[in-house]
Amino acid sequence: MTNAPVFDIDFTAFRQNPYPILEDMRRQAPIAYVPALDAVLVTKRDDIFTLEKRIGIFSSDQPEGLMTRLMGQNMMRKDGPAHQLERKAIFPTVSPKTVKNVWRACFQSATREIIDRLKTERKGDIVTDFAMPVSAQALKAMTGLTNMTWQEMDRVSQGMIDGCANYVGDAGIEAHCNDCTESIDWHISDRIRQGLPDDDMSLLTVQRQAGLTDEQMRANIKLAISGGQNEPRDAIAGIVWALLEYPDTLENLKMGEISYLQVFEEFTRWIAPIGMSPRRVTQIYKYKKIQFDPNDKVFLMFSSGNRDESIFDDPNQFNPYRDTSKSITFGAGPHFCAGAWASKSLIVDVAIPMLIESFPSLKLEGEVTFTGWAFRGPLTVPVDWRN
Repeated sequence: MTNAPVFDIDFTAFRQNPYPILEDMRRQAPIAYVPALDAVLVTKRDDIFTLEKRIGIFSSDQPEGLMTRLMGQNMMRKDGPAHQLERKAIFPTVSPKTVKNVWRACFQSATREIIDRLKTERKGDIVTDFAMPVSAQALKAMTGLTNMTWQEMDRVSQGMIDGCANYVGDAGIEAHCNDCTESIDWHISDRIRQGLPDDDMSLLTVQRQAGLTDEQMRANIKLAISGGQNEPRDAIAGIVWALLEYPDTLENLKMGEISYLQVFEEFTRWIAPIGMSPRRVTQIYKYKKIQFDPNDKVFLMFSSGNRDESIFDDPNQFNPYRDTSKSITFGAGPHFCAGAWASKSLIVDVAIPMLIESFPSLKLEGEVTFTGWAFRGPLTVPVDWRN
């Protein structure tokens, strides 16, 4: 058991808003054991950046971890050659070239249909009426599960996310997660029965063509759904809220004084959709007077590293003009998010610009509440777009 100092937290408050607690941890105990999570939390940016790359000690292979138990052992829960083999297999789907030449047109077409439907209304919720279907339609195309409704894609993604963050062991959450993974397996089998075209660039097709096993293929599609839906959804909805909450930023964006990419990079630093990544310690290891012991559970807190006062000035402020090059939104080591190019294209090149251009009178219509610590996003973003 680690000798890291103990840091107690109010888990309810942590789930509602982790940032004040993480700020206290960075100041008082940057590496600390948190009993409520039964894990050692690493909260400083440079410590996370360093330790994430030491895969021989801080392993992603977690046989008893929630993600592995609930979704199967995907490539994110493997290290070294095993991880690289599967990452190479999916690369044709997520490469910058494929995103630009194949998926961007899919994103634009689906987003245009969603916006056209919204134009028949006078108000709505950016989360449920825009961000959810935009993300889900993109994910349907990229995974190959075109037989799944966008509503079901969002449901199964959220169910798995809730299951993977269920560190308090809620039996109902676990049962719902199992129901969601069963739905994904059925849709995968159904698509295989239908037959897959050879020129398809979806995850389902490229993994089968690469010779991955059925177990590997299914686990990696579940991984893509678990992150590929909620993270873009939460980023899209959150960015829209931020632009409406800070009208000067929105005006500067429209005038071309800042770019959509700058807004994206700063928002995901400020409110990271992926709050943390878990690791398992494989051997005794000492770092800055902290001893880690085999099988210690470690959480690399990306959300905290992105607000590290020693790296970013006024880190709790939303400032799209700042230098975000040291942010660790997508990770820092060999497990850097494989879907980063697709996520940026969907949000930066398609969803946000098309929404802003289509609804120049967009404004907030109520309170916006964010929730979550492992994954964080707004519950609702009520808006009105009447002229």
